[in-house]
Amino acid sequence: MTYENGLKYDKELHENLKIDCQKCFGFCCVALYFSASEGFPTDKDAGKPCINLQSDFKCAVHKNLREKGLKGCTAYDCFGAGQKVAEVTYDGQDWRVNPETAKQMFDVFLVMRQLHEMLWYLTEALRIQHDSIIQERISHMISETVRLTNLDADSLIKLDLVAHRNNVNALLSEASELVRTKARRGQKSTLKRKKTIVGRLNLIGSDLRKINLIGEDLRGAFLIAADLRGVDLSGADLIGADLRDADIRGANLTNSIFITQAQINAAKGDSNTRLPISIVRPAYWDK
Repeated sequence: MTYENGLKYDKELHENLKIDCQKCFGFCCVALYFSASEGFPTDKDAGKPCINLQSDFKCAVHKNLREKGLKGCTAYDCFGAGQKVAEVTYDGQDWRVNPETAKQMFDVFLVMRQLHEMLWYLTEALRIQHDSIIQERISHMISETVRLTNLDADSLIKLDLVAHRNNVNALLSEASELVRTKARRGQKSTLKRKKTIVGRLNLIGSDLRKINLIGEDLRGAFLIAADLRGVDLSGADLIGADLRDADIRGANLTNSIFITQAQINAAKGDSNTRLPISIVRPAYWDK
């Protein structure tokens, strides 16, 4: 790992956690369950190829996904798990050439995707964290998670992902609390947290423009179609928050924590939306 702004930060690892469909075997188009109501081409069972998947593993309508209303496809992100399974776990041998390994390969992809998602959050935690003790603990957790991603297919399927995720989540929560406390600087939250759905904060369709969300805990919150125009989300923890159709035009997410590309892809932004350095501005956003 190299040092950046006083932090250990592995740029190569972070790049490997970005989706690269050219090096994949179309896993997300086959291994996953699809629902047309969630912005996919049609209802599809897990393990069945999407109707738009071509023989070269490319999407026949990739250039027109937004025009066709396929938001689920544009928002999905495997965190680079697809190319890792294709190139490393199976050494370039695809499921069409070796159909007997197809089911195992899809199962491995689902495991790898979870590990890569954890790595994404851990690398983000390392980037934003200034406590040297927690930095070291995060670095160790990254090393252990990378080790797991390099296991063979059988070992990956047998992994106790729940136990590992619990350890990762505990560390992320600790890092989040430190960052959010610093961001709040003694300011009190004005967010009412009474409404919940399955234990998650329900802010669906809410107008949050006059709410102080700096350093707010929005983990897992339902922010579907919420109005966040011009809102400062500095230090806000957005891990697992549902931002589908949330209006973040002009919002400041530069220093928001644990925000992913998939969340941003599902939201509505513009050229005035400020994003973290690890996030790419969607080309289809308003100019």
